[in-house]
Amino acid sequence: MQFPYQLTAKGKYSLKNVRLETGFEYENEEVTGTKTDLFSIEIEDGKIKAIKANDPASEAIDAKGYLMLPAFRDMHIHLDKTLYGLPWQALSPKRRTVKDMIAYEQEIIPELLKTSVSRAEQLISLQQHYGTYFVRTHFNIDPTSGLKSLEHLEQALENKKDSFRAELVAFPQHGIYYTDTVPLMKETAQLKSVGFIGGLDPLSIDGSIEKVMDFTVQLALDHHKGIDIHLHEVGESGMKTINYLIDKAIENPALHGKTFVSHAFALAHLSPKETEQIAERLAEGKVGIASSVPFKGTVMPIPTLKKFGVNVLIGNDNVQDYWSTFGSGSMLQKANLIAELYGYATEYALSRALQFATQSILPLDEKGKQQWPKAGDEAAVVLTDASCSAEAVSRMSEIKALMNDGNLFWRN
Repeated sequence: MQFPYQLTAKGKYSLKNVRLETGFEYENEEVTGTKTDLFSIEIEDGKIKAIKANDPASEAIDAKGYLMLPAFRDMHIHLDKTLYGLPWQALSPKRRTVKDMIAYEQEIIPELLKTSVSRAEQLISLQQHYGTYFVRTHFNIDPTSGLKSLEHLEQALENKKDSFRAELVAFPQHGIYYTDTVPLMKETAQLKSVGFIGGLDPLSIDGSIEKVMDFTVQLALDHHKGIDIHLHEVGESGMKTINYLIDKAIENPALHGKTFVSHAFALAHLSPKETEQIAERLAEGKVGIASSVPFKGTVMPIPTLKKFGVNVLIGNDNVQDYWSTFGSGSMLQKANLIAELYGYATEYALSRALQFATQSILPLDEKGKQQWPKAGDEAAVVLTDASCSAEAVSRMSEIKALMNDGNLFWRN
């Protein structure tokens, strides 16, 4: 997909006829609808400068009554490993394990690196089509890639810098010790552009939970990075890894709020009581969970995690690549899927489900009081063809415009 928007305005400008949510409608204390009104919005220096009464006669850019929502954030994706932009390819039944996939990557990475800049840009454009302006993207660090995956990804992001932003996770996809990746991880951890140290199934890939987690934690502490590890392991090894990382976070306040377990499928196989106990521990250590929602039939206990105050981030993970053929690139689709999985079907519940696309930013608080946008907020928004947040989630409404850092891009 080519970039689906055209730059309409940047710097200092105003919008008129912008639809914003202003409150809930109630019947017998039950939320039955969402109130909205039209406003004028002033943008300056990448911020929302002011929200004013609508002036339809002004010379401001006409938002045409479209609903303004916070732009979407995908908090787990692999921009460097997409097949998007290449001929269709479904999954192979020959590759069943993570180690099978590691061997396959070692074969194909040299060829894929030749086109990885353009494919990353196409995947970014696909995400922007659906209203995403920011991602947390993992990139391969392994002996086959060296630093090339990172270098190519950074080039793609530089080419997209006016409309898209990212934070980067150094991901040892081929293991820390299973392949000789320790020197590369140490080198990468020194780079300012890298915000997180990643990891992968320490017991099943590298043969040791403690050795791998100790290395990962110390590397993060030494270089003031966050941690975001992939953990597909279930059962005893999965839970031991999660608890070990929680212990490390509790011991090291510098890791609070900066430590995440991606996938964490072990949590989906616990009793309700066990789920509550680990949720309490995750909240205590300020360790978050980054989930791609369902994964091969695995349904995560997201409502319980949220109930106990665990920071739950949502992402697409793989978008039409050799790991999965199902990722759409749409964060609204993820919010819609969560709503369907967990029965968030009412106006109120659907409005809350938007948080999984925006990563917790909602126009209305739980009482229906307007809390977004406010003067001084980041000018990162979408305009969508919906009457309210609930409709946007339920119908996965079309995105008409995308704004990043105050740069307004309108759909071609």
